[in-house]
Amino acid sequence: MATLKEISAELGWSVTTVSRALNGFPEVNENTRKKVQEVADRLGYRPNRVAQRLVTGRSGMVGMIVKIKADMSADQTFFEILTGLTAALSRRETDLVLAVDQDDDPVTPYKKLLERDILDGFILNAPTTNDPRVSFLLERGIPFVLHGQDRPDPTYPSFGIDNKAVSARSVKMLSNLGHQRIALINGKLRHAYASDRLAGFDDAARGLGLTQTPIANEATYESDGYTKALDMLAGPTPPTAFICASTVIAAGVIRAVRDRGLRVPHDVSVMAHDDALPLTRAINFDPALTVTRAPLRDACTPLADILLDHLNGTPALELQRLQDIELIVRGSTGPAPKEA
Repeated sequence: MATLKEISAELGWSVTTVSRALNGFPEVNENTRKKVQEVADRLGYRPNRVAQRLVTGRSGMVGMIVKIKADMSADQTFFEILTGLTAALSRRETDLVLAVDQDDDPVTPYKKLLERDILDGFILNAPTTNDPRVSFLLERGIPFVLHGQDRPDPTYPSFGIDNKAVSARSVKMLSNLGHQRIALINGKLRHAYASDRLAGFDDAARGLGLTQTPIANEATYESDGYTKALDMLAGPTPPTAFICASTVIAAGVIRAVRDRGLRVPHDVSVMAHDDALPLTRAINFDPALTVTRAPLRDACTPLADILLDHLNGTPALELQRLQDIELIVRGSTGPAPKEA
């Protein structure tokens, strides 16, 4: 295994310059850092964690605290993010420390980990509106990155999608197909993404002059999509199109449409937002599902890089990024029925 002296000799630079480049000191320019890292990788250099912390004051470890369901199960989202983040952080010589939140107070596990003084920062996911975890870490000056945003005009590093635009783009597409009665089956409103999608849906519907736009929040499972869609379809002016918070919910909606003796998309169009999870692939629906798409796995490397860049001195306001969503039109949407 190579040493700092060997890397220094290879480049003809001082050991101090090499050390600072490998440890992410902000005064080292990006070209220098890349050259040093390339030589370090080629020679098989691995940092000494103890020495690294003495030099930088950093441990090379960041934390992520996850909430496990009461039945101790975890969903596809959890494993998708966990494996992706671990790989992305590892590429930058950083380890992910995982902890489980088993407390009623979401801030308590952060307090406990901070007392141990072993982490450089945190990656936060699944934000609620005005998330208490965010407020706690901001008040104490603890570095973190949030997957999403919990408030307007945030002052912290973040990476996510524009959830208002997710709904707005969906409403506009269905309206262009002639649909006037468009329904939203949304997630739990305590989650920031669901609150934003509701706002985007309302704004888009009003802007297009749509008045028959039933909304059902608090949906999570396929069964939620099924029961909420059945209720809406049983009304005197049933929707001719549904926008669903997830592909899982959309599966329940399609089942409800068929149980009412209707056809997708001839009688009712259905679309959803797709996180590209392996067990609910939108293209495998019958008919294939129209979606706005932003794969969760695509967030892992940006989240890791944003947090580490912040730890290396990049200001928070320069580390706020929105991922573009992709609209994929498939067979589950079509023109509004003529009798509607």
